[in-house]
Amino acid sequence: LSTFMPKEAVFSCFPAKSRKHVLQDVGRAMAKISGQSDRLIFQTLLQRERLGSTGIGNGIAIPHGTLAGIDQLVGGFFQLAHPVDFEAPDGEPVDLVFVLLAPEDTGADHLNALGSIARVLRTPGMPEELRTAHTKDMLHSLLSEASAVVEG
Repeated sequence: LSTFMPKEAVFSCFPAKSRKHVLQDVGRAMAKISGQSDRLIFQTLLQRERLGSTGIGNGIAIPHGTLAGIDQLVGGFFQLAHPVDFEAPDGEPVDLVFVLLAPEDTGADHLNALGSIARVLRTPGMPEELRTAHTKDMLHSLLSEASAVVEG
């Protein structure tokens, strides 16, 4: 994860009102990281969300999409200040959001990255640790360490 998720793309206590607002605000945050339009990122994430919820359960969502204007994977992690309904399969509201933006022609790299993110977030105890970490540094460190273990 550390190869495509810089520390600047990790946010603690991120404000949230609804799934749509989360996607809009995430779009703005990821625009600064990726250099792409916040509106384009929001539309890409919203379009993917309309295909089916990116909520995977246990309070976790992984909104993702492909963009023509980027040349490498870009990820961001958002610990929400308040859980929001993402229509996850288990019915639980989401408070941990990992966003992945990929180049249009990335192919298997995009799927592999999604798999890595899911494995890290499903590591036993990881969601709880991420919920109790209250700084960007703590969150980034937890994600980096878990990624090294999962990918190691």
